[in-house]
Amino acid sequence: MENGDGRDGAIMFSDDELSEISGLKRGGDYIEVTCGCTSHRYGDAVGRLRVFARGDLEINCECTPGCQEDKLTPAAFEKHSERETARKWKSNVWVIFKGEKVPLSKTVLLKYYNQASNAKSSNKSHNGRPCHRDEFLRCTRCNKERRFRLRTKEECRIHHDSLADLNWKCADLPYDKITCDNEEERASRKVYRGCSRSPTCRGCTSCVCFGCDICRFSDCNCQTCIDFTRNAET
Repeated sequence: MENGDGRDGAIMFSDDELSEISGLKRGGDYIEVTCGCTSHRYGDAVGRLRVFARGDLEINCECTPGCQEDKLTPAAFEKHSERETARKWKSNVWVIFKGEKVPLSKTVLLKYYNQASNAKSSNKSHNGRPCHRDEFLRCTRCNKERRFRLRTKEECRIHHDSLADLNWKCADLPYDKITCDNEEERASRKVYRGCSRSPTCRGCTSCVCFGCDICRFSDCNCQTCIDFTRNAET
């Protein structure tokens, strides 16, 4: 099966690149290998690492027979393993290469992850900063959608926290002083979301951000921000 990048698990890497890596399996749009992370106190936590052509990395943990942790990011797997010097998953998560534990950073397995990361970092507006289009959130009281501008870190934080609030309502907006009595934006107006490439863009690489230092927050305890902060520090 071929994925959107035009690559499948059979041709992502050459046989020579993978021949000495233990536990290799090839899937539709990924390859899978044995991986692990070592805690000086608890020993090795072993898992199965899937490397996708789109750049995603997923680990199914097999540290104990009954472990239910799957589809972990490498950073989350590192934390789950109780690694003492965490926050450096590229160095701490290893695979078996020629019978030895080798950090991911010293293998070819991060090739597509690094390509995807570089593509995300190129998602910049004309002034060099990441561009975020406007987003909408629905009020739990009146059911009207309200616009959030995401031009600054402060505005991104307001939207981030509001999105996590299961009881968010119009009156919680700190700007624009909107209440449930205000009319909702017309549909013809909602299509304009601030993309620098096209005013009526429905979402492109110029206005959809998958994580940057403006829309992710080191003091936030959500898993998305935790993973971004950890990965950025490595």
